[in-house]
Amino acid sequence: MVAQLNSVLANGGDGEDPAYFDCLIVGTGPAGGALACFLAQNGMKGLMINQDPGNADTPRAHITNMAALDCLRDVGLDKECYAMGTGSQTMLHTRWSNSFAGQEYCRIHSWGNDPARKGDYELASPSEPLDLPQTLLEPILTRYATLHGFHARFDTSFVSFEQTADPKALIRSRVHDRVSGQTYHVHSKYLFGADGARSQIARQLELPMIKQPSQGFAVNILIEADMSHLMENRMGNLHWLLTLDKEAPDYAWIGCIRMVKPWHEWLCIIFAAPGTERKVRPAEDYLPRIRDFIGDDSVDVQIKGISTWVINESAAEVYSRGNVFCLGDAVHRHPPNHGLGSNTCIQDAHNLAWKVAYVERSWAGPELLDSYNDERQPVGLDVVTQANASLRNHAKIWQVLGQMEETVNARLAVFNQLSEDSERGRQRRAALQEAVRMIHREEQGLGIEQNQRYNSNAILTTPGDLTPTFDTDPLEYYHATTYPGARLPHVWLSRTVPSKAVSTVDLAGGGRFALFTGIGGDGWRAAARRIEKEMKIQIGTFQIGFGQEWEDRYMRWEKLRGVEESGCVLVRPDRFVAWRSLCSTEHSEADLVAALTIVLSRGER
Repeated sequence: MVAQLNSVLANGGDGEDPAYFDCLIVGTGPAGGALACFLAQNGMKGLMINQDPGNADTPRAHITNMAALDCLRDVGLDKECYAMGTGSQTMLHTRWSNSFAGQEYCRIHSWGNDPARKGDYELASPSEPLDLPQTLLEPILTRYATLHGFHARFDTSFVSFEQTADPKALIRSRVHDRVSGQTYHVHSKYLFGADGARSQIARQLELPMIKQPSQGFAVNILIEADMSHLMENRMGNLHWLLTLDKEAPDYAWIGCIRMVKPWHEWLCIIFAAPGTERKVRPAEDYLPRIRDFIGDDSVDVQIKGISTWVINESAAEVYSRGNVFCLGDAVHRHPPNHGLGSNTCIQDAHNLAWKVAYVERSWAGPELLDSYNDERQPVGLDVVTQANASLRNHAKIWQVLGQMEETVNARLAVFNQLSEDSERGRQRRAALQEAVRMIHREEQGLGIEQNQRYNSNAILTTPGDLTPTFDTDPLEYYHATTYPGARLPHVWLSRTVPSKAVSTVDLAGGGRFALFTGIGGDGWRAAARRIEKEMKIQIGTFQIGFGQEWEDRYMRWEKLRGVEESGCVLVRPDRFVAWRSLCSTEHSEADLVAALTIVLSRGER
């Protein structure tokens, strides 16, 4: 395929001899890179292109949550991510202060570090939250993809596409090599728009967007500044800076200093005052303000790069048409609050890849691809909504502290109320506590990360199987369940003769279905073996229970499985529950065949 592509370029590019690939992915960021990895895992090959000369050159996304890491551990990339990123101790707190080195207003534990919540995080996943800047994540994804069947072309921009009548190459895309100046065609069976917030593919598809007015813009300034001497009592990777006692230019109103590499490389995120014109200013304009935000004149600051971004609040109503699919920022655009950006991109890709591969191998009917939109669009819309709500919650803290006042004297007058022994002082302190509590829902928002529930033609519920209910906040708390459409719960298992603990999450995945059963479920195993041959799909079968293949190490599966010991839980390759049977019956094999037939769109529903 590469030789063919080189031949196309050598012969002038825009000729009658296009390059052919199964898949063309536009974009090599977290969405496109992850998709290439997951498609490669499922035996598919293709081409990924990026208009830039290489992977991301600014950190951008950085928080990598457990849901995304569980996807990446499906292809064994979690180890590389942990080696390149920084772990929980560098992510200990989120703080609000007058300057990095100055007076602190308040702080909270973040990203699973709250002592009251650590157990919740450990029970939710075998992975751990990680700070992994996009500059480090993207090369990991690109390398895996190019070593497993995908080719990458940088400095290559997407121009347009058109549908064709060729059943082997449904989509004819026009791309432009920015180095040679040549334009050529790529034919592919599938086209994937992972080309970001200004997606050309989403525009050409005319995907309808749900949009709210922008909340303004921010400036990302990558800086080199050794602040290791300040970290002992300020441990954390997010530091919000409100210099209440200083006059602030409109273009540098509020700051947030975010760790990139501990403790010498940082991203200084500067928020402009409401109504300020979006404009990148010279580095010398920002430098005095950055020094204000740091608050320690001994720190030498070097600016390494400047970029701007719009605080978006938009999501596509649909993600695909025909064999053209969009994912990532192309279909959901929001501020980085909750740290859900790249994580949602990776999960979009994990959801989509196995479905495309199953349809391509004729293991599933083409209707399976409809479930991608039905499952991921509600998730994307919810992420956009919650991220923007969290940003508005930050504004409540700014208001309580006095940042919204127009003058220094007015800001300090409001701020000083917080230390008053008076009714208004008590009310303002209570307001601050409540505002910070709402941010706690963001920084410890395990539910928004883990509680996705799918409802589509790739999910089958059994009549009489009641939807579970929970009594804790679904944004803050993960509700583990095997109800169809939910994420497979993480439970530690081991062999009867004690062995290394293995998560249910790791037994599932790998491009195959998984069937979990227990004592009295022998019939499911035999049925799965026969069905594998008849339907030509792979099903891993695992029996959990006393004296079984797998021991329920801490007796937690028994509490979460939601079925009797002889019942079964059928899990899709993306580790979401497809169907479950409460118990084994004489019709179990027929029930399993029927469930797989429906989930894979291989017959009438």
